[in-house]
Amino acid sequence: MKDLRLHEGELNVMELLWSNKALAAKDISKIIKEYIGWEKNTTYTVIKRLIEKGAITREDPGFICRANVSKKKVQEIETKALLNKLYNGSVSQFITEYLVNQKLSSDDLAALEFAISKRMTK
Repeated sequence: MKDLRLHEGELNVMELLWSNKALAAKDISKIIKEYIGWEKNTTYTVIKRLIEKGAITREDPGFICRANVSKKKVQEIETKALLNKLYNGSVSQFITEYLVNQKLSSDDLAALEFAISKRMTK
């Protein structure tokens, strides 16, 4: 599961499952149709891929889908992949470049200072 990579469409389905714990595939399809415009077959194809990847499990009756991986885990995997791709895996290079190029509120800065000080005490 550590190499699990999800594309944007797959993440749309996962967001629904993370928010709702379990949904029937037909309900996922209805929601995705309303908000994204996908046809049922497209949604079912994405669900099938997610099952094959092990990201979700399917239960019968009713083709009930549940997330098999947490949002936090997917965020960790995707963040690591992004850092590797764009910053040679260097967290400090990413953070430094990001901070230099962004306007941060005092709340943002306080949260970052807190996170760094908390990390230093570990």
